[in-house]
Amino acid sequence: MTRKIRALVLTGNGTNCEREMAEACRLGGADQVDIVHIYKLLGGETRLADYDFLNLPGGFLDGDDLGSAKANATRLRYAATLQGGSLYEQICSFIAGGKLILGICNGFQLLVKLGLIPDLGGVHEQETTLTFNDSGRFEDRWVHLQVNQDSACVFTRGIKRLYLPVRHGEGKFVVRDEAVLERLQALRLVAVRYAEADGRPAMHYPANPNGSIDAIAGICDASGRVFGMMPHAEAFLHRTNHPRWTAENLPEEGQGVALFRNAVEYLRGH
Repeated sequence: MTRKIRALVLTGNGTNCEREMAEACRLGGADQVDIVHIYKLLGGETRLADYDFLNLPGGFLDGDDLGSAKANATRLRYAATLQGGSLYEQICSFIAGGKLILGICNGFQLLVKLGLIPDLGGVHEQETTLTFNDSGRFEDRWVHLQVNQDSACVFTRGIKRLYLPVRHGEGKFVVRDEAVLERLQALRLVAVRYAEADGRPAMHYPANPNGSIDAIAGICDASGRVFGMMPHAEAFLHRTNHPRWTAENLPEEGQGVALFRNAVEYLRGH
């Protein structure tokens, strides 16, 4: 019997992309997709352990007070659940069980501030962050992305290039020091980079929309099963999402679906 894949899309406290992310999971082949409010997890009404694929969507968690996703990272790490322990501890068990986590935009910000990626020392210490765009304003534009073919990331397997929208005010990826950047590169944890139209890494605005170091748009942990990226894969699920869909002959399926299909296929095989 084919194993059923269950996806959970977390919502609440300012999240606003949960419906698109849930649809991406469905199009990617997940058998069950539930949008769950964070307080149902904290209250024990829903169990994270009952799912295989955790999705952390974009939005403005807690109004980005204390910095993007910082308040929620603190909540998840320290707020006790009715089942005992913190939701952070449940997430750690979820990862240890071989399951998948995808964080997009605000979800990416949450993953890095929890220290779940890149997790270089295996202790979930925050070593990177996402901060204010160099432009000093909110960036809403489509960008080219170059996928690292050597990356450990299970979500990007078989994908070479992507064209996706960004919508953020705090998307600039920075590292604690040069040693962190060197380890990210050496361990193949940089999964996607902003690119020029010809595929070269984009070091300058607007192709690099926020000033991210090394043009980094997304990273994973060493297992490749925990992945965060700023561009919105869930916002390109159909050709009509593309800004030039009336002028170009595009496939019916948007490029973003491939990342979710990779996730589901990985889970079915493991």
